[in-house]
Amino acid sequence: MYHRPVLMEESLNGLNIQQGGTYIDFTYGGGGHSKAILERLGEGRLIAFDQDPDAEKNIVRDEHLLFIRGNFRYVRNYLRYYGITSIHGALADLGVSSHHFDVAERGFSFRFDSKIDMRMNPEAAKSAVDILNQYLEEDLKTLFSRYGELKNAGRLAEAVYGARKRSKIMTTGQFVKAIQGCIPVRGQQKYLAKVFQALRIEVNDELESLKQMLEGTISFMNRGARLVILTYNSLEDRMVKHFFRTGNVEGITEKDFYGNVVSPLRQVNRNIIRPGMEETAQNPRARSAKLRIAEKLTDS
Repeated sequence: MYHRPVLMEESLNGLNIQQGGTYIDFTYGGGGHSKAILERLGEGRLIAFDQDPDAEKNIVRDEHLLFIRGNFRYVRNYLRYYGITSIHGALADLGVSSHHFDVAERGFSFRFDSKIDMRMNPEAAKSAVDILNQYLEEDLKTLFSRYGELKNAGRLAEAVYGARKRSKIMTTGQFVKAIQGCIPVRGQQKYLAKVFQALRIEVNDELESLKQMLEGTISFMNRGARLVILTYNSLEDRMVKHFFRTGNVEGITEKDFYGNVVSPLRQVNRNIIRPGMEETAQNPRARSAKLRIAEKLTDS
């Protein structure tokens, strides 16, 4: 399977699909969410985004589907280009798909010894190889600390900097070997997951892309439109939580005369929706998933 969607029914129910409406699937991937949306959509329209050419192989033939091969950070520009002035809902399943982790040559996983690439869009200019071999030691420390939330980010950066002086770091195996002395005895896989997450976020500029997508989307949402977001790490989840509560990813609050927080959105699920034990047992990716749903309070 290219990708197994997490919290499928909960996401679709949260989207509250209206027949004839216009919806967005920001992360097409294997097309699981999109196919399910199209089944409920009737004569409506679905705009699907994915910057990975591999996802294009999964496009379904449906006159109601518009597939855009591009980064969802440019949603505002794309919608204007296609003459779309308003939407009834949008869904984003963030993070990395099962496909990316399972294809060794994409370089997303430490399970394989392959070129350490990590680009969501293989045509992008900067890969993880460039970062590991060209960034200054202080910049490496910053990205490991900020995006991996690793306490020994300084040691990590020093280890990478030292290793690349001896030979260029090209593969996941070489990278793991270079930082071996920084990896704790307990929780090795969890630690490496954070290290690889930090690199991946930097390569794909994921947090800035998420910010631009959220800000661009809300301006097209009708009153009552739903925004459904699945997150998999604390950094992106914090941004989504802030945005749903305040209308901005920084969490800066604006209050009315009575001290109530003013926001263009209303959180539909007060408590985070998480996968149950059965789903996490069948799909390891689901273990860290958090689902948040918000509704637009005003017209776009």
